Amino acid sequence: MSVIVKEAEATMQTAAGFSEATVRAHSAARGEPEWMLSFRLEAWRLFEALPWPKATDEAWRRTRLTGFDLTRFRPVVASAAAEMKGELSALLQEELDEMESAASMVFEESVLRNSVTRSPLDSQGVIFLDLQSAVHQHADLVRKYFMTEAVKPGQNKFTALHAALWDTGVFVYVPASARVTLPLQVILNQNNEGVGGYHHTLVVTEAGAEVTVVDDLLGAREGLQASVVELLIGDSSVVRYMNLQDFDHSAWNFLTGRAVLGRDADLRWIQVSWGSRLTKAFLDVELSKPGGHAELLGIYFPIGNQHIDHQTLQIHRAPHCFSDLLFNGALKDKSRSVYMGIIQVLPGAQKTDAYQRNGNLILDTSARADSIPGLEIEADDVRCTHGATAAQVEEEYVFYLMARGLTRAQAERMIVQGFFQAVLDRVPVESVVHKLERVIERKIGG
Repeated sequence: MSVIVKEAEATMQTAAGFSEATVRAHSAARGEPEWMLSFRLEAWRLFEALPWPKATDEAWRRTRLTGFDLTRFRPVVASAAAEMKGELSALLQEELDEMESAASMVFEESVLRNSVTRSPLDSQGVIFLDLQSAVHQHADLVRKYFMTEAVKPGQNKFTALHAALWDTGVFVYVPASARVTLPLQVILNQNNEGVGGYHHTLVVTEAGAEVTVVDDLLGAREGLQASVVELLIGDSSVVRYMNLQDFDHSAWNFLTGRAVLGRDADLRWIQVSWGSRLTKAFLDVELSKPGGHAELLGIYFPIGNQHIDHQTLQIHRAPHCFSDLLFNGALKDKSRSVYMGIIQVLPGAQKTDAYQRNGNLILDTSARADSIPGLEIEADDVRCTHGATAAQVEEEYVFYLMARGLTRAQAERMIVQGFFQAVLDRVPVESVVHKLERVIERKIGG
């Protein structure tokens, strides 16, 4: 029997500790309505029916699940009304204080720990609410948008698991012409070891609205996070979304996100991957109506034995749309990165302008970066380009900086920071930029 078959069979046994009863208990503990229980149960049946990723699947050829065991990560069954007592830890308080925000929300495990509104969101009809509360208070809206238009439960094995067991989450709804000038901040800290978390971000904007949302994801020591991000962007609205992942280096992280843009909508999505033992992220941007403008920007910096895998899809369904993707990563030690991206232009999407670039800076000879950009063009009047680079730090650049008084460590740090600057210059929140710069310096210093 081949090693691949043995791995697949071992992985297939991992769901043994989970069952329909787990899903029912999960929903009952939160007092959810019948429609959400039915949704969860249908997702669970999908999860059971869908195969686990195999080494022969194109999306998983370079990312294996060797060592992954779902039964190790217990789901947290907690009431939606549960409260965690005591003050926030110094780490979480620092995260809160670092950013000037319109409102903030802090989750620990599956419990909403802290929620603060600093701007009059209600006067504009803006909803910024934890998803469990939104299921009860805004059932019609949640039922309409939750995993129906962007990410579907059956999209992959992990989205089905997420749909069945989602726990924490945020619901952002911005009505027509409303503008939230300061960011909405969401912090998730998986504090306990060995926990499986399923965080959901659902952002919906109506015509002419504007909002910035920042997800800050921490913790998950020896744990799992299988999250979903849905951005439903109305006509002529502007959305800035940042996903800052800094999990413990022992965590397994699976992310599926999709943004769907309306006519003349504008999106800037910043994806940052610092932490986790293994990350597999599927990130899609769908331009469904004319005039859409989307930027998908990424930073990753694996060290040690980290494995970071991003798979992106820029889908152009309508004419006269623009998309721009830039993912830059630096790699140290024995780490590995994988980038696979496709620009897909469907028939009728004429006058498409799309670009895709992945750059990798290799800081150690034992590190490895795989980059597979691609085009699928079914229209004849388009401008689509893509490129990928992988290189080590040029000794000539180091010598040049050292000749001007810098040490080798300072010179290498400056080169790496400059490499990331092309992305940092496009991050719209200054406090987030400062935070990213500090993490880059931490990573460079080991």
